[in-house]
Parts: sequence; structure tokens; C-alpha cells
Amino acid sequence: MTPTFGLIHLQFLLQGAVLTLGLSLCAFIGGGLMGLVIALCRVSASPVLRGVSSFYIQTVQGVPLLVIMFAGYFGLPAMGFSISPLVAAMLSMTIWVGAYLGEFWRGSIQAVPKAQWEAAECLALSRLQRMYHVIIPQAVRNATPGTVGFMVQIVKNTSLASAVGFVELTRAGQLINNSTFQPFITFSVVALVYFALCYPLSAVSHKLETRLARGMRTV
Repeated sequence: MTPTFGLIHLQFLLQGAVLTLGLSLCAFIGGGLMGLVIALCRVSASPVLRGVSSFYIQTVQGVPLLVIMFAGYFGLPAMGFSISPLVAAMLSMTIWVGAYLGEFWRGSIQAVPKAQWEAAECLALSRLQRMYHVIIPQAVRNATPGTVGFMVQIVKNTSLASAVGFVELTRAGQLINNSTFQPFITFSVVALVYFALCYPLSAVSHKLETRLARGMRTV
């Protein structure tokens, strides 16, 4: 007898949602640290660092995230490195997030008015001090709304981890559908859970953008 969608399936989906959030958080933290390094390299005075970071960004942004995930999950074991679906998903997401946040934050740093760079130089601060005390705080203010908005993309792209067998929200929905044969109700609930996860982030991003725009008009 084929089971019907019920409370136990909803609980399984919620467990998948928790793993989706965990993977998203790990990807954001790891990718954020990598993105910060990439952004600083992109605005570095060294042409080597600028070239290497630019090559990294263009390479990662030119390859689908799913291919990166497959390369990690199927490629590394072929080279003798055993890797779990969770680790493959985390590494792939971190690489992907690092490239996009690195380029986005590079733009936020360079969007700081030129007068601020010149004023910091007049204070006889070192380059590191100028970045830490003057430029980065203003860049963070510029980048915050977009970064929060990008977190929505991170949450949604964790669904690709189902392709390597990691049981997050989408994979949980697939498993339930395989047992209940009720795709409409199963994936409708999956969609609602994704909406519940992503809508607050979108709302916060929009609110921050509005507040930032209001603040810039009053300057």
C-alpha cells in the first residue's frame, strides 16, 4: 500500500530544511572569508594578486555550480581522496560563494568615493590602516544589502547538493515523492518551505537597500 503524505513526511522535510540552513551557513561563512581575501587581492597594488584573483573569479563564474560539485564529489575519489556528499557540497558552495562575493565586495570597496581614499592618504596611514579604518567600514555599509540578498541565492542553490546525494530539503522531497507518488503536494510543501526560508532574507535586503538609499539622499 502506497503511503500518503503525512506528518512524518513533513517532519522529514523540516529535517532537510535544517540541513539546508546548515549548508547555507557553512557556505556563507567559508565563502565569505574566501570572498574577503579575493576582494582585497582584486584591489591590491600587486598585479600578480590582481591577476590570480581575477582568473579565479572568471573561472568559477564561468563554470556551473553543479559541475563544480560533480568535480569534487566524483573527481577527488578518482584521485584517491575519499569525500562525503556533505563535504563535497560544502567545498563546492564555498568556492562558488567566494568567487561571487569576492567580485561583489571588490565593487563595494571601489565604490567608496575617491575623496575618502585621498583623505586617508593625507593622514599618513599605511595601506592596511587605510583599508581597515577608512575604506572597509564604508564598503561594508555599501555591500550589506546586496550580501543579504545574495544569501537567498545561496539557500536556493543548496538544492544542487541533492545531485551528489546530500539529503537537504530538495533531496528529502525527492525521497518522499519516491515513496508516496504524490509529487504535487510534496513539492508544493518543499516550495513553501523554501519560500519561508528565503522571503525573510529578501525582505531584510529590501529594507536595508531602502534605508541605505534614504541615508545617501540625506548626505
